[in-house]
Amino acid sequence: MKKRQFLSMLCVVMICFAFSACANLNRPSKSAPVTLNMWHNYGGEMQKTMDELIDEFNSTVGAEQGINVTVTAISSSKELNSSLDMIVNDDPGAPEMPDICTAYPKTAIKFQQKNKIADFNEYFTQEELSEYVFSFVEEGKIANGLYVFPLAKSTEILYLNQTLFDEFADATGAQENKLSTFEGIAELSKMYYDWTDSKTPEVPNDGKAFYTADSWFNIAQVGLRQKGDSLFNEENELNLDNDTYKHILNTFYTPAAEGGVAIYDGYSSDLSKTGDLVCSTGSSAGILFYGDTITTSDNVTHKVKYSILPYPIVEGGEKVAIQRGSGIIVKKSEEKKEYAASVFVKWLTAPKQNMKFISQTGYLPVTKQAFEEDILKHIDKVENERIKEMLAAVMQMYKDYTFFTAPTFAEFDNISQEYEEDFKKALSDARQMRISGAETFVEEAFAKIK
Repeated sequence: MKKRQFLSMLCVVMICFAFSACANLNRPSKSAPVTLNMWHNYGGEMQKTMDELIDEFNSTVGAEQGINVTVTAISSSKELNSSLDMIVNDDPGAPEMPDICTAYPKTAIKFQQKNKIADFNEYFTQEELSEYVFSFVEEGKIANGLYVFPLAKSTEILYLNQTLFDEFADATGAQENKLSTFEGIAELSKMYYDWTDSKTPEVPNDGKAFYTADSWFNIAQVGLRQKGDSLFNEENELNLDNDTYKHILNTFYTPAAEGGVAIYDGYSSDLSKTGDLVCSTGSSAGILFYGDTITTSDNVTHKVKYSILPYPIVEGGEKVAIQRGSGIIVKKSEEKKEYAASVFVKWLTAPKQNMKFISQTGYLPVTKQAFEEDILKHIDKVENERIKEMLAAVMQMYKDYTFFTAPTFAEFDNISQEYEEDFKKALSDARQMRISGAETFVEEAFAKIK
């Protein structure tokens, strides 16, 4: 009897040992290390900081657990997305998918639908996830799984060349409080164009633009949300046949035709650097592209000051803004690599490392501790006055505004890009017709976009 009991106990011990050994085989170690390749499209100070953080991880936690991260910085979002599209479509000549990559949910959904990325829910406990800002985590959920992990978030704000505006206001009596609404911005755009045009009476139609948007698609998305509606009826169908959307189009159509609103294919910061723009709406992360000087067409450099203002409202609407920012996706592969990637992601997004990553940018941290406590202490220590002002403005918006994220579905990028092209063409056509002396109507533009 005792012999049987001994043999039974021995079997249990051996089984437990076997399970433990198998579990360990799925974990990296110094004797069985794992190397992970990471892609990201951060540049400048963010790339430098990311490189420093990865070196720190590799020499500390990574060295202890047998995890080494190598990084490839890709020069632009367009190039990164092009490579990811090739991978997810299994195109001939597509590069090998990295183990870790920065991506937006609208990109991640394509990989999730083909079972090419891992579910973070398998490696994070609910207690661990509760340490992150709830809405940031929710943005990365696809089909009941967590496939995009938050790394840094941003919103859209109004950039104002305060120096140019003050000069304009002193001469015309323009009121800065009109910048709080899109209708007010449209009114100021006409005033500014007429004022700058009057400076060269010998040259007709020589005024300057006052405003533009980095994303006209977001203007429509946010504007409709502010009025309690949505830009989408269904996933692939835009909701344009309503009074609110027609009002938004009408608001910008006339000042664009008259020259006060710029229609530009690049980023608004390009026009700002030359003094060809007074204000614009764009990502808070774009603060790094604004300096303290402008160089005008006569090659003269002027010292200027920028102000950061909350995102404008459609008159009568609620304070609503968009929440944006890429996160991290992990390639679906062997468990050992997925686990190793989760260890790195946990370390990278922990308050200390996350605050270091966003410290010189327009992004916000993603853990509750960093977002609700650490960043408030951090703002006072920021030396760059533009970043300091931007962080203060964005944190105030997070108190006063309601935030939403863009919908996640496979055709989102194509629809938004097509809309952007159509909208810009409608405004550009209006401008050309105005210059030629022809009459045009908002209904014509609406038909073109629709």
